[in-house]
Amino acid sequence: MSRIGNNPIAIPEGASVEIQDNLITVKGKLGELQQEFADVAVKVEDGEVKVTRPSDSKTHKAKHGLYRSLIANMVAGVSEGWTKELELVGVGYRASNQGQKLDLALGFSHNIVLELPTEVKIETISEKGKNPIIKLTSHDKQLVGQVASKIRSFRKPEPYKGKGVRYVGEQIRRKAGKSA
Repeated sequence: MSRIGNNPIAIPEGASVEIQDNLITVKGKLGELQQEFADVAVKVEDGEVKVTRPSDSKTHKAKHGLYRSLIANMVAGVSEGWTKELELVGVGYRASNQGQKLDLALGFSHNIVLELPTEVKIETISEKGKNPIIKLTSHDKQLVGQVASKIRSFRKPEPYKGKGVRYVGEQIRRKAGKSA
């Protein structure tokens, strides 16, 4: 029995869910998202979205929880939005943005310029004495995570000094350096 898949998804005020064939469309104040689904049945009744599966086969059980989670993330995204924050740890590491272009100085011989999708809003925070922070916001959870992962991949945190790009609150497993 899928515990996640059986939970109904409450549709908040200002959001709407439409189902046509195998396509679900969620609209809200922050935007619109679409998702195709297969091997499950999705119904909207009494202000809730319910996902049911036709049988107890392994693939149906797996997709039951998957599509319920995807739909719940879409509903939460168009009503509240998703945010990821990245922290640049290291001397001389800087971040700035002009519109949808993110300019990163990460200790390489050149700056990295990344063009972000229009759905993702970016904000860079640089305070004296604190590490620069990049704040990504969007209604699409998958897209925010993908962009944040791409930025982190430019300079992953290293285990000796902890320098690099990390998520805010991420714990880095530290190693001891050379023994004297």
